[in-house]
Amino acid sequence: MHRQKVILRTLGLATAVALAATACGPQNTESTGSGSSAPASPTAVATPDASPSTDGKPGDASPSASPSPSASPSASASPSPTVKQIMANGDDSELVRELQARLRQLKLMSVAPTGFYGSKTTAAVKSFQSKNGLQATGGVDEPTWKKIQNATKKPTADELRPPTVNEPDAPDARCMTGRVMCISKESRTLSWMIDGKVVTTLDVRFGSENTPTREGEFKVEWKAKEWTSTIYHTPMPYSMFFSGGQAVHYSADFAARGYAGASHGCVNVRDKAKLATLFDTVKVGDKVVVYW
Repeated sequence: MHRQKVILRTLGLATAVALAATACGPQNTESTGSGSSAPASPTAVATPDASPSTDGKPGDASPSASPSPSASPSASASPSPTVKQIMANGDDSELVRELQARLRQLKLMSVAPTGFYGSKTTAAVKSFQSKNGLQATGGVDEPTWKKIQNATKKPTADELRPPTVNEPDAPDARCMTGRVMCISKESRTLSWMIDGKVVTTLDVRFGSENTPTREGEFKVEWKAKEWTSTIYHTPMPYSMFFSGGQAVHYSADFAARGYAGASHGCVNVRDKAKLATLFDTVKVGDKVVVYW
């Protein structure tokens, strides 16, 4: 309490509120069956945020209904087996990453696997279903998953996590004017754009379901080359704050473990050198757009 009063006197109320709100840090959540390694450093304390789906086995068909004495012959027929849904739009798991890698083998997706099932994955699945005589729902049920598996090979580690930068989405309309950090949650990319032109792109990750990164249009409120979270006490180098305590910043945890973890709401960047260059370029007041 004494320390907070000193901060209030020294920095003023507005700055103190900003300091108290810098809550970002690696997410310390539990995962089952992901096979992720332990944190790489004392500060990288996060554990995987999204647990991979392990339910890839065919489900049992519903039992045949027993006809009642008064039932007609047509009513006594067995009902159709229940088709089990395995993956769908909005899912985020290692199984989705495998699906995306297999769809890339089939030339139905060009973006690198991210583990998030968004519009591009939905469109690719629909295309596969249409070409293979399946109902084009865009979701992966058991028949679709079996056909995809039979048409592809088990993805390698490099196919699941390519070393190259993720391919960015088409920019949101709000990114097409001015100086903008254009951040796509689906492709997990940050594109630095000036007057509609992409200057550079970086891989990013976001907060978990419980501590999501806010979406919308913002502005860079303030910057700090060296910063430590006042709540989680984790380093946040090259921080560019855009929504209260949420910032774009370098994450050693992201660099070490990739998408196996999550932030507490910040936009994590894993390429420190590229972010350092961007930090020197971005000005307070520049636009930030976060979108699906």
